[in-house]
Amino acid sequence: MMNVLSTLLAPDKSGKLPVYIQIANDLMGLIRSGTLQPGYRLLSTRQLALILKVHRRTVVQAYDELLAQGWLESHTGNGTFVAKHLPEVRPVPIKQEGNKLTNPLKKAGFAFDKPAHLDRPVLKTTTRLHLDDGFPDPRLAPLEELSRAYRSQLLHGNPYVRLGYGDTGGANWLRRELSTYLNETRGLKTAPENILIVRGVIMAIYLASSSFLKPGDYVALDSPGWFGAAMNFQQAGARLCEVPVDAHGMDVDFLEELCEKQPIRMVYVTSHHHYPTTVALRPDRRIKLLKLAEKYGFIIFEDDYDYDFHYLSKPLLPLAGADQAGMVLYCGSFTKTMSPAFRIGYMVGPEDAIQHLASLRRIIDRQGDRMLENAIAELLQTGVIQRHLRKSVRAYKQRRDHFCELLKNELPGKVRFQVPDGGMAVWTEFDESVNLQTLAANASRRELYLSNGSVAAYPSPYANYVRLGFASSDLNELEESVKIIRDLL
Repeated sequence: MMNVLSTLLAPDKSGKLPVYIQIANDLMGLIRSGTLQPGYRLLSTRQLALILKVHRRTVVQAYDELLAQGWLESHTGNGTFVAKHLPEVRPVPIKQEGNKLTNPLKKAGFAFDKPAHLDRPVLKTTTRLHLDDGFPDPRLAPLEELSRAYRSQLLHGNPYVRLGYGDTGGANWLRRELSTYLNETRGLKTAPENILIVRGVIMAIYLASSSFLKPGDYVALDSPGWFGAAMNFQQAGARLCEVPVDAHGMDVDFLEELCEKQPIRMVYVTSHHHYPTTVALRPDRRIKLLKLAEKYGFIIFEDDYDYDFHYLSKPLLPLAGADQAGMVLYCGSFTKTMSPAFRIGYMVGPEDAIQHLASLRRIIDRQGDRMLENAIAELLQTGVIQRHLRKSVRAYKQRRDHFCELLKNELPGKVRFQVPDGGMAVWTEFDESVNLQTLAANASRRELYLSNGSVAAYPSPYANYVRLGFASSDLNELEESVKIIRDLL
């Protein structure tokens, strides 16, 4: 056994983990595997220290650790033994799959379903240049003001209250400030009780889907649309009904025909800047959509992901502001305001629905980042975010105009698009001669990211369409990006 232990126990004296912990873990593994059976008498601390070439005190610490955990038991004057109360384990040969050994860290020993709708790559752009899905430029964000506000939250006030558990609906200060802000800028009539703080629009959709949808319910959503919303509805077991989109947004007449055929439980709509096409839902369609919701009793989930960035005129007010029947759940986020890294969003709705959603949020995410929520509240109260938005709108409008001119002048005959009234991306159709997969791969080798269309999985009429985000790049970066595309084409 001394020879066996010299091969099975091999602590790394240069490793970060203390040597006595390594020895204890190795012995624990031998007991678990059945190599060392219950009642087996271990070597003395002196003998094992001699074998492992470590100080005896190190082995004593390892034994003490296992004694404290119940893996070993000590009989005074007789030695140290593997605890007899442990079940006897018979060593079994390692299972093999073909010629490969099964690795429990790689492959679970239990079966589970892997729904196809979850099998989508996660976007993580690492290239120097990017024409992304329409993200903000964090270089414009008020990071210094935010860092000061966050630091203030960490250091000042009652630490038990400040750093303890809070309301599952979100920080009260942020909900108060948001209520005022949304009422002033979007024509809503909210109180703090109408607002639930979430970690982003995607969390809001998940909560609404889990709370208000049952397997088999019908959910209507626009086509083309956002796969992130569709994934949530599918996860809830809903059946999807696609509603076509034209130059004026969702075809509400088509939706009415659907309602006459089957009971629609929820309608997901990006009314202000439709995703992905960026068109706005026309006022007459907004009115009809609200009337249909009252008539047929479906929930309207209004995703207003980039309301603040409109360049043509004043933005159209949300559906939620004209909702007289309590049918709309309105959602927005600071992701597009400052940066995707700041996971703060909000859902607005009837007070009883918000309370119910907060109770569900409690069991999946007890509360959000109270420090960040209060820091954002301070920036809203002091007007920092409002000033940031005014500055960003000017910058993004300039970038939109410059980018559209570049597309027009540098890629004639290769792309078709409409200058968007708002948002952070241009809905762009590439000529059918252009292979988006090849173009995106070659651009990546030139340190430029653009979508190849596969993640969004738009329906066939839009197979050669992508969103080209302009907001996260400055004018020089936009010029360089378009030049790379021009050269590749």
